[in-house]
Amino acid sequence: MSYKFYQYKKCSTCKKAQKYLDSKKVIYKEISIRETPPSKAELKKMFKFMGGELKKLFNTSGMDYRSMNMKEKLPTLKTEEALDLLSKNGNLIKRPFLIGKNFGVVGFKEDIYKENL
Repeated sequence: MSYKFYQYKKCSTCKKAQKYLDSKKVIYKEISIRETPPSKAELKKMFKFMGGELKKLFNTSGMDYRSMNMKEKLPTLKTEEALDLLSKNGNLIKRPFLIGKNFGVVGFKEDIYKENL
């Protein structure tokens, strides 16, 4: 199976995830999350993989999240509005963002990768 791996080159968590994927010979396409954020369709799919929890898709420790006051805004945003916002601003998305046909995950936890790849 092939995956899309959205990442930011300077992100240490992304580097760990990529090293893991390479060590397991997982086939993936590397995409810069800042320049080319996931599509709205991919975000909807990931939203489902994350159990319908919008906050899990957001990079809550990022500067954009803080400067846009997303902590206050997120609880009042409709799902479609939030996904639209994410699809236009890769800095708001939790990374790495790994998505395939039947699996998707944000962040990197080795046990989750091991269990599903």
